[in-house]
Amino acid sequence: MNKGSCLCGKVRFSVAKFEPLLGHCHCKMCRKFHGAAFSTFGEVRLENLAWDSGKSELKHYKADNGSIRSFCKHCGSSILFESTFNRDNKTIEIALAAFDELEPVEPDAHIYLDSKVPWLEVNDSLKKNQGYRES
Repeated sequence: MNKGSCLCGKVRFSVAKFEPLLGHCHCKMCRKFHGAAFSTFGEVRLENLAWDSGKSELKHYKADNGSIRSFCKHCGSSILFESTFNRDNKTIEIALAAFDELEPVEPDAHIYLDSKVPWLEVNDSLKKNQGYRES
């Protein structure tokens, strides 16, 4: 079982299984939300997410594009991302950095490289997409 929490420990969750696509997102919103050069999210079906404690301790920010980002209202830890796609498909994106125990996962791509920070060189072997995921 994959177990995660916020920095202060008031929000705790478990994930039974991830969906196959795990990406490093370089979009401006993810960078600002995480305070980092990029964020790494894993998509999870809602039925595979359990709140062990503190779900009511989450605050939500709705962006102009309709996406919702959720974070702990006490320590500010970035935890969830939800887009229209996620709502339609009954999934949620969870920040992989919020996990305390995580089974081996492999990010498969970089997305939104068209807005990456200029001081980061991306030279790994993962698929590189200028926008979301090009087919």
